[in-house]
Amino acid sequence: MRTYRIALPAAALAAALALTGCSDSKTDAKKAKPGAPAAQGSALAAVDTLTVKGRAAKTGYSRDQFGKGWTDTDANGCATREDILKRDLTDVKFKDKCDVASGTLTKDVYTGETIKFVRGSSKVDIDHVVALSDAWQKGAQQWDKKKRVAFANDPLNLLAVDASANRRKSDGDAATWLPTFAAGRCTYVADQVAVKKKYEVWVTDAEKEAMKKVLTECPQQKLPTG
Repeated sequence: MRTYRIALPAAALAAALALTGCSDSKTDAKKAKPGAPAAQGSALAAVDTLTVKGRAAKTGYSRDQFGKGWTDTDANGCATREDILKRDLTDVKFKDKCDVASGTLTKDVYTGETIKFVRGSSKVDIDHVVALSDAWQKGAQQWDKKKRVAFANDPLNLLAVDASANRRKSDGDAATWLPTFAAGRCTYVADQVAVKKKYEVWVTDAEKEAMKKVLTECPQQKLPTG
């Protein structure tokens, strides 16, 4: 017995696909539709909970306002920097109980590159996703020293990244700097939203707009916790 295929008009074919629930639109699953509410628990939804204000003056800012260097805020006997290297690198080798001697940063969020870390080299930095200076101009001036030290050492706000990209970022926010690695932007911006929400750091109008523009491309991106 032969099987015959009947060619349907385009309109009829579209209707048939709609009835069967078939869809060839992968983009629809990844990009928020205009006017559609953001998914509950998503970083996109959290953007609208952030306070919007203008950037304050940088007067009085110094790194020491957030503590001198790295501390051991989780009381595990190791400085926060070593904890983040251990968390973000693979093939980690230790110099001693705490200090990471070497490892590999696989697919850096900022550049997409794989970078070898060797202690004493400057190819990998531990970046404050929300820069200390940026936080200072958006609320941290009013905090006590204890809160600023917690902010500077919170793993939620720390990421092992390519050192050169980190220097280019400097104290930029989402409106002034984004990773060149496009696939890392959703993670980066979601992290910023999470940190600013947790510590009640405000955002500027331009920054909020930039955050939403990035996260609209990945509306299911969860808001990180920690």
